Amino acid sequence: MNRGSSAASCPPSGDGHGSGHGHSDCRRVCSNCRKVLRQEKKIRVSLPLSRGPSAFIPEKEVIQANSLNERMHLLVEEYSTSGRLDNITQVMSLHTQYLESFLRSQFYMLRMDGPLPLPYRHYIAIMAAARHQCSYLINMHVDEFLKTGGIPEWLNGLEYVPQRLKNLNEINKLLAHRPWLVSKEHIQKLVKTGENNWSLPELVHAVVLLAHYHALASFVFGSGINPERDLDTSNGYRLISVNNFCVCDLANDNNIENASLTSNNFGLSDSLSELEALMDRMKRLQEEKEEEEEASQEEMDTRFEKEKTESLLVVTDDEMNVCLLLKSLLPSVCERQHELLDSLAARRKEGNACCQLSDAQVLPLFDDEILSTADVSRYIEDPGFGYKDFARRGEEHLPTFRAQDYTWENHGFSLVNRLYSDIGHLLDEKFRMVYNLTYNTMATHEDVDTTMLRRALFNYVHCMFGIRYDDYDYGEVNQLLERSLKVYIKTVTCYPERTTKRMYDSYWRQFKHSEKVHVNLLLMEARMQAELLYALRAITCHLT
Repeated sequence: MNRGSSAASCPPSGDGHGSGHGHSDCRRVCSNCRKVLRQEKKIRVSLPLSRGPSAFIPEKEVIQANSLNERMHLLVEEYSTSGRLDNITQVMSLHTQYLESFLRSQFYMLRMDGPLPLPYRHYIAIMAAARHQCSYLINMHVDEFLKTGGIPEWLNGLEYVPQRLKNLNEINKLLAHRPWLVSKEHIQKLVKTGENNWSLPELVHAVVLLAHYHALASFVFGSGINPERDLDTSNGYRLISVNNFCVCDLANDNNIENASLTSNNFGLSDSLSELEALMDRMKRLQEEKEEEEEASQEEMDTRFEKEKTESLLVVTDDEMNVCLLLKSLLPSVCERQHELLDSLAARRKEGNACCQLSDAQVLPLFDDEILSTADVSRYIEDPGFGYKDFARRGEEHLPTFRAQDYTWENHGFSLVNRLYSDIGHLLDEKFRMVYNLTYNTMATHEDVDTTMLRRALFNYVHCMFGIRYDDYDYGEVNQLLERSLKVYIKTVTCYPERTTKRMYDSYWRQFKHSEKVHVNLLLMEARMQAELLYALRAITCHLT
């Protein structure tokens, strides 16, 4: 499969970007489809590897929404730090109300008055994105780091940066993968007296940036955001050619004529029946709420513990076919993955339709050396450290974070606002916006109350991070979130770099892409809030 690239049809301007005022008629041509791309309104539209801002969403759907969205262009001109209509913004513009809250808060973190110098802010963003090998965000903030006066030598790796930045490694690692391990001792190490210490306002600013970019990496991978300029990479993965097609095409089902990958596609009637079934479950749950007595606290406890311990990934027959095909094509897959695939294949032959795996068993399909882009390990330490089930069996039991004991509204908001002025208001507006955002539609249905579904998505993310709401019936999660959606949510939230188009396509097949983007926004904000709750609780413990 040939991938499109672009060629400029006019000489570059003096600044080296080909978009200066002296070349208002500059055009770029896609070498694949020969489409002429014109730069207008002083906004540099990105030229990704494959057409459109997303590898998961048809270009025409995003472009059509953007062409009718004058508000989006005004927001970009006012709040974009790069001056460019980037791919993230184009996809988020499917929900303009949310986009405004997002851009305002991000602009405040990166450009407005705050405790940290501008280059520090972008370097911290790089460190956060590197935890998930998100080359899209790394490349974006390398550029911004240099533009804001950052020292180029720092981009050679952590050994070249000041010790106080290096000291953020531990909290970066924990917040990204196991935020429940963050303690007041971690805070005390960072703010202790000495030349490399962090003030509390500086640390809160850094924590907000880390949580923001960990969560944004989830959105980038979950929405299939295409690269802006680097034609050798795609969402943190180098494209490896195997028998004249790309591994990314194999993983994402892009124009691969292979019966083993396409034989189990579902038809329109299947997706319609899924939609109707979900609508029926929502209606039944609402009726039961109105008619039945409220469940006892003991029953609510049981339902939460059940959901927490059952939040394991499932590998189905269809996904097994992909794994086995990949194994045959790439002999350099790590030995542990070989053993796992052999074991699962044997179990499948014995008659098991699906095999449950713990997260530790579900490994990346390829060694990092094969598919990672430019070496991102220079920006982090302990690259092998990753997400581990909060409810992992056989290990020391960790206490559940009871949301009522430390809430965003009553505790986190006031602390962050006191130490980093006004950011609390902006974050609170963003959280409320995405949680309450609704068009009262579900696919082809109108006048639908989706509150129950939105709450299930948000609370399921928090459940995976060990956060529990005493007033929520976690039985609703199993009723409303199908298995394929749970797999997608956990992948996007906990190890987003493993997300594939197959996962994105596998759930809610009758829903609009804009509705799936809404899901990704909910997952992103739920993850960010979870990280902030753990970090701010640790800071509160340090202060008391």
